[in-house]
Amino acid sequence: MSLIQQIFADLFHLLFPKKCNGCGNTLFNGEKTICIKCLHDLPFTDFHLYPENPAARLFWGRLPIHQVNALLYFKKGTKVQQLIHQLKYQGQTDIGFLLGKMMGEKMLLSEQRPDLIVPIPLHQKKQRSRGYNQSLSIAEGIAHILQCPINTYLLVRKINTTTQTKKSRYERFENLKAAFELQQSFNLNNLHILLVDDLLTTGATLEACGKLLLDNGLNKLSIATLAYTK
Repeated sequence: MSLIQQIFADLFHLLFPKKCNGCGNTLFNGEKTICIKCLHDLPFTDFHLYPENPAARLFWGRLPIHQVNALLYFKKGTKVQQLIHQLKYQGQTDIGFLLGKMMGEKMLLSEQRPDLIVPIPLHQKKQRSRGYNQSLSIAEGIAHILQCPINTYLLVRKINTTTQTKKSRYERFENLKAAFELQQSFNLNNLHILLVDDLLTTGATLEACGKLLLDNGLNKLSIATLAYTK
């Protein structure tokens, strides 16, 4: 950046300061989306260091999964809930990209590198209404670090399921197991796919998508989410 460009950038920043999505304070030079203090205070899980972590145990006896990663612990009324709400409902996809990059860096440290990254798809009606898929922004952050391709056409959500909030794990899975289908004719036999979603609660959505992929010949399945509900 030239000196003149830097002066104009600094002037623009002075007149229209960018705010931290975590605390609302003005971001300093070098900070993007979330300030350093908020990043430092986030409840990181470090699940990438422990293959038999609580998120992975959630799928034991349900799916043969190679690795399950969740970047943060989720709790209602916290900054993590605030960030995910902004990502999902307020168009703040830069939050997904930034935290996705952080997830990718942790996966890189533990030598996790899939062949393909697949974000959990939204139903067409919901994606048109929202204007974007928050899981894709997370996947783009991970892919930026791991240098892995993303596929947004392999899975399609054909049924716009009802709200899952008050359903049990079994009811959620029953509600979702017919909601997805493979859209592409794709040889999955020798692939390691990373499924990406925003929040891991019961795991029903990820289980439904993972089972579909494994039933169609996928060799290895891993999962990554921004947050995990204790």
